Amino acid sequence: MATTPDWVQDAVFYQIFPDRFAKSERNPAHSLPFEPWDTPPTPHGFKGGDLYGIADKLDYLKDLGITALYLNPIFASASNHRYHTYDYFNVDPLLGGNDALRFLLDRAHKKDIRVVLDGVFNHASRGFWQFHHVLECGDGSPYKDWFFFDPERLSGKKQWGAYPGPHEARALQHEDSLTAIGYRAWWNLPALPKFNTNTPAVREFLFSVAEHWIKFGIDGWRLDVATEIDDDSFWQEFRQRVRKINPEAYIVAEIWHESQRWLQGDQFDAVMNYEVTKPMLAFFGGKHLDKRVLHQQSNYHGIHHGIDAHEFANRIDHNLRLYKPDITYAQLNLLDSHDTPRFLSCVSGNKDSLKLALLFMFTYPGAPCIYYGDEIGMDGEHDPFCRKSFPWDESKWDKDLLNHVKVIAELRRKNSALRRGDFKRLWSTDGIYAYSRSFEGKTFVVAVNVSESPQQVHVTVEANKAPKPVFGEASDISMTDKLHFTVPGRSGVVLK
Repeated sequence: MATTPDWVQDAVFYQIFPDRFAKSERNPAHSLPFEPWDTPPTPHGFKGGDLYGIADKLDYLKDLGITALYLNPIFASASNHRYHTYDYFNVDPLLGGNDALRFLLDRAHKKDIRVVLDGVFNHASRGFWQFHHVLECGDGSPYKDWFFFDPERLSGKKQWGAYPGPHEARALQHEDSLTAIGYRAWWNLPALPKFNTNTPAVREFLFSVAEHWIKFGIDGWRLDVATEIDDDSFWQEFRQRVRKINPEAYIVAEIWHESQRWLQGDQFDAVMNYEVTKPMLAFFGGKHLDKRVLHQQSNYHGIHHGIDAHEFANRIDHNLRLYKPDITYAQLNLLDSHDTPRFLSCVSGNKDSLKLALLFMFTYPGAPCIYYGDEIGMDGEHDPFCRKSFPWDESKWDKDLLNHVKVIAELRRKNSALRRGDFKRLWSTDGIYAYSRSFEGKTFVVAVNVSESPQQVHVTVEANKAPKPVFGEASDISMTDKLHFTVPGRSGVVLK
């Protein structure tokens, strides 16, 4: 029995970093002194993008082929990325507040675009009320069990504070934050006190946050660093309570590795599929990989060189065997994100590598997710440069790349086999990888050629006559006992 929302395998997602996508004068905060939109991004600066701005660009997104949005955190926070949450029940006023989310949801849903929010439930921020209460009241605070505190500091026997001085900062380099500064912080970052989810009141608080926004009308949760709440029962109850309100809500976790433990149908529907991102980067990037840029992302340190078609095919086969089919077809597939250098920067700006990777992602099981701006050729190395402002001056767009995305998104939309069909490996040699997608009597053959020269393909498929290209170019197409065709260098083709 399927446990994942049926709509996800038909979806095309678009990830937006809200401060950097679009701004609107409808936002009451629009006149504040933000950084100039077109200047390079900074770690702590704000550009003034908001939810009204996203709503204003829904026609652009609809035309692109987008059917679902994944927004980085939008709740009140003293950081431009908003992973430092201080109020889980209010949208950041710089983004337009709760009224702006209501406006965006209503507009998006009228256009059949769903909205998934980022849930940051592993840690809060120094500004979070319950944490601040303990800083003020120490052992006398009824919230002292919401986080992990050093008892000697709670009782006033040692001095402490949430803003470490030079001595504490040095201690953080080689001690756990609990001993260095008096409380456990996520990755020893003082700005991010870690929730104690063993405390019943904390669990109930976080579940109530999840329920509140599902009732408000969001279509699911993307769960930040989900494995760091290392408690199956927490996520099982989270799922039960969210799905009781909306049985079609999508629950996707940020997990960078194989995730069988969490994808049994009782916790998450899917993960951000970095396990497919990495072989896509290595295969489609090939000799164009920029190792200096790759090294900026610790999870990419295993990518030392390009891989050939055979290794890529084996990696894909392995990934397709990891989970039950309904889980596989609900994965959130991506080329990059706010946590990585952009794909284009990883491949030294090579547009053909990006086009081939996009074609594969849009014809592979699971929901493709475009990181905002990739479709117009935005580049950017690691944070903060992968979080540039979207340039709405169309003269700065790569229109050819934009059209490429529109065409493959439409191809996917029109053909259910490319969304729901069986996936079969057909050919993997000499830089070319070919596979088929079959559904309800219709079969498509997709071939991607990363080599510089034309390559021949000879595959066995069930067909009465030679198929024709519905995307890209192929020559010498013939059908005998096998299907034969040739794919030009650095290009891809879809045959029907």
